[in-house]
Amino acid sequence: MIVKLHTQGLQTFEQIQAFVEGSQALGFELTDQGEAYEFVTQTLRRFGYPRCHRREKGLLRAYLGRVTGFSRAQLTRLIRQYVDGGRIRDRRGAPAAPFARRYTEADVRLLAELDARHATLSGPATRKLCERAYHVFGDARYERLAAISNGHLYNLRARQSYQRRRGRVDKTRPTRVAIGERRKPNPQGRPGYLRVDSVHQGDLDGIKGVYVINAVDEVTQFQYVGAVERIAENHLLPVLAALLDAFPFPIRGFHADNGSEYINHRVATLLDKLHVQEFTKSRARRTTDNALVESKNASVVRKHLGYAHIPSRFATRVNAFTEQALTPYLNFHRPCLFPTETVDARGRQRKHYRYEDIATPYDRLRSLPKAADYLKPGVTFETLDAIAFAISDNEAARRLNNARAELFKTINQAQTPAA
Repeated sequence: MIVKLHTQGLQTFEQIQAFVEGSQALGFELTDQGEAYEFVTQTLRRFGYPRCHRREKGLLRAYLGRVTGFSRAQLTRLIRQYVDGGRIRDRRGAPAAPFARRYTEADVRLLAELDARHATLSGPATRKLCERAYHVFGDARYERLAAISNGHLYNLRARQSYQRRRGRVDKTRPTRVAIGERRKPNPQGRPGYLRVDSVHQGDLDGIKGVYVINAVDEVTQFQYVGAVERIAENHLLPVLAALLDAFPFPIRGFHADNGSEYINHRVATLLDKLHVQEFTKSRARRTTDNALVESKNASVVRKHLGYAHIPSRFATRVNAFTEQALTPYLNFHRPCLFPTETVDARGRQRKHYRYEDIATPYDRLRSLPKAADYLKPGVTFETLDAIAFAISDNEAARRLNNARAELFKTINQAQTPAA
């Protein structure tokens, strides 16, 4: 981009500074590169660039860069020519003799053959093969390749002649699963948005343990727990459908992490059949997306079932325990903490757990505005009250402990070898 300037008014450094700062307009029109070099030469000569102070040289550089469009590096080269020889010459044209190629097409073909035989090893390993072929086994064809650098070996592999012989190999790329929306749910105070996760009771001597399915409502903390023998569709889907059906309100959202036991077409079909409106999954590096159910895994599942191995053949017994004893206790007799969110002076959301907000999941459900509107058809608070107040909290806890002791007694007896 070449500039022919009408420079009659720029005769002092003060005028140059005013132009650079944009306070004085100057017209210019594009012509060719030779005129730009001539303009730079005349400007440097008129202001006596070699005798200028540092500040004045900086002003001239800024001025020339603005009106010619030359980069800082270009101007540095042009000014160096002027200072050394008193003028600027156009050095465009054919370059000097190019560097001679050290590695020929025969070397490229030889490298392609070597990689084909050895299934394209790493750069250092391939260099060692070339070195051994020449020095150890005396193959003169590898004379140049025996001394090749690691970087230049990859340059040869990038050539089209090499690619034509070896073909292009792409690394395996992860497959995106277009099931579920990757975001955090937003229930807006409405029950029916579940967080779901699995807890594995471990393997022992090659024997698989029970998988516990944990589903928690985000707003009320209503929780239903089930157990399956294996994370397989024929085992998981019936238990998952039963858990979703057990909630006293319709399920509007289903959120899981990225595990394949939930992110699959069978589960998506089940949720669609149950008219679940939202199917979401956790985002990468957002540990709080499924934090509620993760905390329930520790405070409920691990507390009542422990960390010990439970063989998978006891999945039916564990599921009966969670359905008949654990789940009623959790929803109607176990108090939970519910946060009150505030915004601090910096605009950050803060959660405060107040004593007056502690309630059982059922009490929390009843406290919602127009709570009866959230219940399933055929479910009333009268029928739920009959369950909630049939026994006391202490009696429910006693029955839970007895049922758990009976469960583990059965499991331990079945695993203890006869004397």
